[in-house]
Amino acid sequence: MRRTTSGTLDQAPEYAQPAGTADLAAAPAARDTLRTEFPFVLPRGYVDPAGVVHRDGVMRLATARDELVPLRDDRVRENPAYLTVVLLGRVVTRLGSHTDIHAGVIEDLFAADLAFLQDLYRRVNQEGHTRAGVNCPECGHAFAVDLAGGRLGES
Repeated sequence: MRRTTSGTLDQAPEYAQPAGTADLAAAPAARDTLRTEFPFVLPRGYVDPAGVVHRDGVMRLATARDELVPLRDDRVRENPAYLTVVLLGRVVTRLGSHTDIHAGVIEDLFAADLAFLQDLYRRVNQEGHTRAGVNCPECGHAFAVDLAGGRLGES
């Protein structure tokens, strides 16, 4: 129970109580959902062997295995910078209509797209979201943008 501004008692939702005081079984179902896939739009796009450009895709959350398996890859042992390519090949699940994503596909991305996916990977797996704080260059107003969001002009 909590006291409202008018002085009356109001029952606060369980999820607003201090940690350890609420019955976990009674917590809202929304807390149990975990977002595991993150759609994105590449800045330039993947050009497939037929010359078709694919800009939209999906990245999933990485597992411990995703981060460990590439360490045994000979390409990574020879060149540690290749770790990013192998890792992204495991967690990017779709580029346009292509669902067979592997290191060879990631190798063919433009540098801007590779940098975009590296940043998206870091945000999704370390920070848990795809938002970035930015400031307007004109007025300095701070706001958040969704890096994985839609095309320009969409909200």
